[in-house]
Amino acid sequence: MISVIVLTYNSKQTIEHTLRSALRVSDDVNVVDSFSTDETVRILERFPVTITQRAFENYGLQRNWAIENLALKYSWQLHLDADEYLSDSLIAELNSLKQNPPADIDGFLIPRKIRFLNRMLEHGGLYPTWHMRLFRGGRARCELRQYDQHFILDGRSSRLRSPMIEDHQMSLSEWTARHNRWSDKEVDEVLSPQSDGIIRGRLLGGDIERKRALRGVYYGLPSFLRPFILFFYRYVIRFGFLDGIPGLIYIVLQSFWYRFLVDAKRYERLSERR
Repeated sequence: MISVIVLTYNSKQTIEHTLRSALRVSDDVNVVDSFSTDETVRILERFPVTITQRAFENYGLQRNWAIENLALKYSWQLHLDADEYLSDSLIAELNSLKQNPPADIDGFLIPRKIRFLNRMLEHGGLYPTWHMRLFRGGRARCELRQYDQHFILDGRSSRLRSPMIEDHQMSLSEWTARHNRWSDKEVDEVLSPQSDGIIRGRLLGGDIERKRALRGVYYGLPSFLRPFILFFYRYVIRFGFLDGIPGLIYIVLQSFWYRFLVDAKRYERLSERR
């Protein structure tokens, strides 16, 4: 009933765990690799999965290409990143769902939990974050945003209870390097926002719409002050301190350092236009 699609690029640290969990819910696991230069492909070849190579442009285009071009066996699709794996409880929930899928539901939101520096992060407003990852074929496409893309569902949705895990195994040097690149894309989005084919923010809307609306509230706060406010909100008000040192490091990097960097790059670009 479920075909799984995984995107990979130089994913040797996490892909084995991802595939092992995916194969517990499907015998049709499809990997779209972007010509990895590490051991990713050799690891993939040890598993009964279908491997397709395609050059990477951006996440939205890659996901939509997979939707349109892969020869999937089943009518439902589950989309994973190479650093995401299914928890045991989610595997049980998916296998139960396969036996009797609801006829009036076209897609399911799945909660995502972050594992960072070998600790599950439970606080700071970091869990749950909801992602549309399981849907009927032909009923969803990925936004073409440059950063923080979600699937847009055409139909009715429901929620699954159990989480998938985003497992951060990369070094902090690689983590910050990637977020430095992503900050450029977020500045592009902030300065030239898209209007077509995206999920719009609505405080009274669904989970992803509310998240987008709250991001709009964040960007309504004063530049350079808002990273401090966000850090205080996550670490103090939302009890991020309960996740110990890994929680402190994550919230400083994600809620302060990254957001301050976006504001700094935005300031730099606006200064260049003057």
